[in-house]
Amino acid sequence: MYMFSTNNRIKWLYLPKKTHLPIPYRKLMKPQRIILIRHGESFANIDKHIFAHTPDYAIELTPNGCKQAIQAGERLKELVKDESLYFYISPFWRTRSTFENIIKAFPRNQFAYNEEPRLREQEWGYLRCNEDFNKVCRERQEYGIFYYRFPGGEAASDVYDRINDLLGSMHRDFTNPAFPDNCILVTHSLAIRLFIMRWFHLTVEEFEQMCSPKNCELIILEKQNERYKLLTPLLTFHSEYIRSRPIKI
Repeated sequence: MYMFSTNNRIKWLYLPKKTHLPIPYRKLMKPQRIILIRHGESFANIDKHIFAHTPDYAIELTPNGCKQAIQAGERLKELVKDESLYFYISPFWRTRSTFENIIKAFPRNQFAYNEEPRLREQEWGYLRCNEDFNKVCRERQEYGIFYYRFPGGEAASDVYDRINDLLGSMHRDFTNPAFPDNCILVTHSLAIRLFIMRWFHLTVEEFEQMCSPKNCELIILEKQNERYKLLTPLLTFHSEYIRSRPIKI
């Protein structure tokens, strides 16, 4: 059961208390927190024309994005204090830079990390000009962002499959008694929303109503009574383009 409190057309999404993992398995899961962090402000966030001449993976942070990442590291340090951390990092340059700035708040012996290609941004295909970008964005909005596949690229459903596969690897990592106290994913907006969708078994319609998290916002899942609870409420919205057809039983 999902609880929504409505404020005009903006809602806060609170996730269900139950998970689908059996209790003995949940007890084996080590990290006290799973924290999802979107990269800092990138040059693509302020100028979409960059896609016409720069590969998506090579787009870097702006100076403001670097500052956001440093501040995120300070907030993270305040939260975890001296607890150990393990970072999974998207290989895109803006997520690498975000990670590099976050860890300035930590001594080297407090964290370990691994670059994880399955956390990369959705493949947008080959966008040669701003007109191409505007066209595919309109088509995606009208068709549905979960199912729309960029020409030469991926659909969000493809990224969901990547995230699902990654979760299997993470669950195996979590059963290691030596796994750190905190698991941090430094990734992209879509990957974060799909991670939440998969972890809490949300519907496609609920996913499509999620707003993008802010740059360097900490999305915190904390272990409470052997279950992970989402401590960061997700802002949602209503769109005329979202089609809905619930299962009827």
